[in-house]
Amino acid sequence: MFTVPMIELTLRPITDDDLPFLLKVYAAARVDELAQVPWSEAEKQAFLTSQFNAQHHHYQTYYKTASFDVVEQNGQPIGRFYVDRWTNEIRIVDIALLPAFRNQGIGSHLLQQIRAEGQATHKTVSIHVEKYNPAYHLYSQLGFQKIGETGVYDLLAWQPIDQGKAKA
Repeated sequence: MFTVPMIELTLRPITDDDLPFLLKVYAAARVDELAQVPWSEAEKQAFLTSQFNAQHHHYQTYYKTASFDVVEQNGQPIGRFYVDRWTNEIRIVDIALLPAFRNQGIGSHLLQQIRAEGQATHKTVSIHVEKYNPAYHLYSQLGFQKIGETGVYDLLAWQPIDQGKAKA
């Protein structure tokens, strides 16, 4: 059970003006990984920019029907939440928050909202998660289970409750 303080969250579609912010969110998610390489700050920044651009292009190319949203709290951008809605499944393409906004129930709140959508539409909710991602435990707590893997990623899925079976 998660208790979330009053959170005023909004989602709004990304624009090209958001790209510097989205790069900042991406870079924040890779800090620990890059702390282990002996590169200069300029080399790290060049790498992060290149990787962000490649990821952004990939998402825009292969998830054409997805909603790409900036997460805002009280009008301040704090993260990103990318979701693609397919016929029988809702795929969380990416969810990431700036470090100052993690571990406050915000990610849990977003995930609970998407699970509620999955329950209402009778769709599985899925996400690829790196095996070493600190949020992996959160997904497990919220009922996501491993259903596959590809390299360093596990495919996790949450299944809606069949209301007919739940009453039996």
